[in-house]
This record gives sequence, structure tokens and C-alpha cells, in this order.
Amino acid sequence: MILIDGFQIVDMAAVTVFELANEAPGGPHYDITALSERGGVVRSSSGILVASEPFGSAVFDTVMVTGGMEAVRCSEVFLDFLRDSSASARRTCSICTGAFLLAEAGLLDGRRVTTHWCQARQLQRMYPRTRVEEDRIFINDGNIWSSAGMTACIDLALALVEHDLGAEQARLIARKMVVYHRRSGGQSQFSALLELEPKSDRIQNALRYAKSNLTRKLTVDELAEAAHLSRRQFSRAFRGETGQSPAKAIETLRVEAAMMMLEDSHHSIEVVARQTGFSDPERMRRAFLRAFGQPPQAMKRAAKSGVAEAGQQHQ
Repeated sequence: MILIDGFQIVDMAAVTVFELANEAPGGPHYDITALSERGGVVRSSSGILVASEPFGSAVFDTVMVTGGMEAVRCSEVFLDFLRDSSASARRTCSICTGAFLLAEAGLLDGRRVTTHWCQARQLQRMYPRTRVEEDRIFINDGNIWSSAGMTACIDLALALVEHDLGAEQARLIARKMVVYHRRSGGQSQFSALLELEPKSDRIQNALRYAKSNLTRKLTVDELAEAAHLSRRQFSRAFRGETGQSPAKAIETLRVEAAMMMLEDSHHSIEVVARQTGFSDPERMRRAFLRAFGQPPQAMKRAAKSGVAEAGQQHQ
């Protein structure tokens, strides 16, 4: 774990994943070292101090760079160490804005990468040779891994353990940490309900009702009734609070639910379309093109290839 001045202390939650993995049969499997350019105590953005060892010549299996609250720059000494350690490591990872450091070292040229959604577009502007996907939880591109910000470091660490020790061990660790096992790398950094951010309880109730009843047709009258408003009052309030029409918001909820089904199950496109309330696969296809620029078949294939790649690397 490479610590930077002002690193986010939540990034150290990734260490707990590896700590618990050491309890798996045949362990310990990981020996964790905290490094920094000068060694000694490093201050996090919250003021919590963490001891570290200085950069040296040791060879590491996995190099993981922490991030901060904002995009960070570093010294040539730091960049040289990052390049050298990455060249000898099996994999190199970034958490949150740590991606800026990998990019500065030239390790992300032509690579798919993610970071915290707040800094994603800045990363793309500063390093145009990267391929930033701003709405991913984590991404694996060859020997380079990157995660979104904050708690996404746990998802990244669980994925690494899954590659090393198998899905069942990663699942057990997630259960001990009281987190989901696991948000897939392609999953959105934020849910549609959070993105809509309705202010009133009535509109929130209507959206929760919609999410629980996506298989239904969900007319405006039905949603207005769930909100205890007249149709006219509901339509005006809904657009005022979410910036979207009810129909557009429901489509967003359906697309999110369909995407999760495609990633996490073996259901056919037809079954997914039916269970998420799209009347037919063609309507779902058009909705996916509007939301992602890709049809559901392409995203399903990408999810499958990611699983297959994980299995091959684990073997």
C-alpha cells in the first residue's frame, strides 16, 4: 500500500480484506506493507497518522496506490519508484485519485481506468491517452486495476482476493465485513434513486413504489396515487424535484435493474426485459442505447468475458 500525504483513511479498509483473507485455509496469503516516499508517519486527510516504510528495492506481488480528496501530483522519485515497482509486480492498482499518479507515471496510456466520479473528467482532460470510464466501481485492464473512490476500495480488494483464492473466500470475507459480495466492476457508482434526489417524501414514495413494481406498466395515475397527489400536481412536482419526466425516470430505474440482472445472472435478454417491465427486448435495447450507447447483448457479452477472464487468471 503506497501512502501519499493527505491520503483518504477509508482506503485502508482494503487492508482488512487481505487481513481476513489470511484466515483462509493455507494462509497467511498476504504480507501487507505500507510504503511512502520518505517513510515514517504519513498524515491522512482526516489527520489520522499511519506509520510507513520508505521506498526501497523490495519486489512486491501487488502494488496499490491510495488516493486523496482531490487529484494529486507527486515527485519524480515517486514516479520512478512507481514505474519500477509496477514493472516487477504481478499487478498494479489505484484507489480513487491514485489513478492520477498511475497516469502521471505513464502506466495508464491506452488503458481503461476509473476513479471517483467527481474527478473522472479531470483525469480524462489531464491524461487524454487514458480511457476513463467515469461510472464504474472498478476496472481490470490487463495487470492494471483501478477503483472508484471511498468504499469502492473494498470492492477492488475483494475482486483481487477472488482472483487469488476463489469466489467463495471472497464471499466469506464480504460477509464478515458486512458488505455486499460484491458489486461488479461494471456496476454504476451511484444508483438511479440517489441520482434523481427527490426532495419531498411524496415523490420519494412514488419512486420507491415504482422500483418495487417495475414489472407493472406503471402509469402516471398509479404513481400519483402512490404519492397521494393529483395527476397534475404529481407531474409538476416530479419534474420540479428530479428534472425528469416520470416516464424517463421509470426507464432509468428499469435500465438499472436490467443491467444488474444481466451482470449477475444467466437469464436471457427476453427474460430480463420481461422481469424489468420492458414490454419486449427491442424496447429494452433502445433504452440501453440511450443510457449506455450499447445494446444489452453487448453489455451481457462484456460481463461474461469479465467473468471468464477472472476464472482464467485464477487458474
